[in-house]
Formats: sequence, C-alpha cells, structure tokens
Amino acid sequence: MKVPNVIVTYCPRCRKHTEHSVSLYKKGKDRKLAWGARRHEWEKKGYGGQKEPELKRTAKTTKKQTLKLKCKVCGHVTMREGIRLKKLEIVEAGRAKGE
Repeated sequence: MKVPNVIVTYCPRCRKHTEHSVSLYKKGKDRKLAWGARRHEWEKKGYGGQKEPELKRTAKTTKKQTLKLKCKVCGHVTMREGIRLKKLEIVEAGRAKGE
C-alpha cells in the first residue's frame, strides 16, 4: 500500500488541522535493566523454565504498521495505527493516488 509522505490531519497541540510529515514507527532497543526484563530473568531462573508458554505456531502473517505523524508547525509527534498489510511504501504526496 502506498501512503503519502505529507498528510493534512488534526494536531492536538495546535488544535487545528495542519500538515504532518509521515514516517514509519520502529521499536527502540530494549533496556536490559528495565524492571520487566529483570523480573522475567528472575522468574526464568532455576527449575521450572519459561514463565509463559512459548508460542509454537503463529496465526498472523502480517503486522499492523504504525505511522508516525510529525506536525510541520509545532513538531508534535502522534502515532496512528495502520491496517494489516505486507508492504507499506511512503511516496511523495502527488504520487500516492496517481499510481
């Protein structure tokens, strides 16, 4: 699916519709010393093995792509959860509908 690189949508900080630049959200690196990671390590330790059952087969073949919208006026960033799709392509604003 092709998505334009500029979208006019509502900005909660400006409280009006402004142009937003579109990019794809990517998850950051996990912190090793975060409390959830430390708790998981502690519960895995010793006899008993894994805390939760390990998933053997996956049902989903795609992920929901999350769009990161940055306001061009104030720089406020909002997330928009997309639909399930195999491939997301961010193209120039004029080319998204034309092709």
